Amino acid sequence: MKKLLGILMLLFANQVVVAQKTISLEDCESQFLKNNLVLLAAHYNIDASKALTIQAKIWDNPSFNADINAYNPENKQFFDIGANGQKAFSIQQIIYMGGKKRNEVQLSKTNEQIAELQFNDLLRSLKLQLRKSFYIVYFNSKNIEHIDKQIVHIQELVNSYTIQAQKGNIALKELVRLQSLFLNLKNDRNDIVNSTIEEQAKLKLLLGETENIVPQMNESDINKYSKNNAFDLKSLEELAMANRPDYLQNQKNIEANEWNVKLQKSLSVPDITFGAGYDQRSGAFNNQVDAMIGIPLPLWNKNKGNIKVSEAILDQSKTEKQNATLQLQTEISSSYEKWVESAKNYNQLKPQNVADFETVYNGILENFQKRNISLLEFTDFMESYNQAAFQMNELKKKVVLSGEELNNTINKDLF
Repeated sequence: MKKLLGILMLLFANQVVVAQKTISLEDCESQFLKNNLVLLAAHYNIDASKALTIQAKIWDNPSFNADINAYNPENKQFFDIGANGQKAFSIQQIIYMGGKKRNEVQLSKTNEQIAELQFNDLLRSLKLQLRKSFYIVYFNSKNIEHIDKQIVHIQELVNSYTIQAQKGNIALKELVRLQSLFLNLKNDRNDIVNSTIEEQAKLKLLLGETENIVPQMNESDINKYSKNNAFDLKSLEELAMANRPDYLQNQKNIEANEWNVKLQKSLSVPDITFGAGYDQRSGAFNNQVDAMIGIPLPLWNKNKGNIKVSEAILDQSKTEKQNATLQLQTEISSSYEKWVESAKNYNQLKPQNVADFETVYNGILENFQKRNISLLEFTDFMESYNQAAFQMNELKKKVVLSGEELNNTINKDLF
């Protein structure tokens, strides 16, 4: 029976491997950058902003006007535009004054930089989601492996006790207690599997992948998050202010609004239109060539309303930057404290403790099979053992996730 069960489990494992993809975090992130549709779509915003900068540099086209005779009543001739007829032509070009074009170009360039920062902030958020899902799937798989090992052992005991209970050799309540332990393990497994399915869905969506991801890690990948790094909150704040795209965007918003104020003020300065014209017969003399200049008179519309709006938006963006600074400082302090607590708890977990747990587990199982300990002692130990194993795995997961939260807060890999 045991051999048959082993063969069936081996066949099942081979079936699962076909639908899975083992991958490291580095390869996972590389695939993410190539295949993530949200990132690919967001990148078009940068291209669009660059195109708007190109457009802002372009001057308006000159205008050409033609005035030709439609009907000559003296000669009773239509379209009399010959040597003795009438035609006139002019060409005009508007010249921007007050630095309008320069301000428009600088505003567009700043908006282009804002689009790049928005893209980088999206990348930062998605990268955190990718790493969190990657690690959660990894640690969940360790819990599932642990539970599956227990389930195999308890299932064997349940089968054995079922036969003995039918023969009347043991009390039915002992079988029920074993079955209760078995069901608790199955329920715990079901919860973890459901959590893994959710995180797998996130991973596959982020990676543009159809297969389940099997994270590949080793203990050094975990231990690096518990290093006793002497981080200073002030230096972390400086790093975040230099690297966080959402924070840098606040400064760029101020810069863009400053250029917008300059642009609105420059729009109140009248533009000049230069031109040249030719008139065959209707001018002061025949074949007249003229030079033209035009300028609007700024009597009523001096763009005062738009100037006041742009100045109000500028003041608003400065206040928002102050709030963003305070929010960033609070976020860094919170993330740092969470990581410190998680690292401290993890560092108290010694490798020998894990080995001792396994040794005790094997001893208890062997003694129970030999009837050296009671069922009550065995089930109590199993419940405590499983809870402790989950908690140890949870300590590892928390130090990794808190480390990633701190990385994300600073937008720099500190570990």
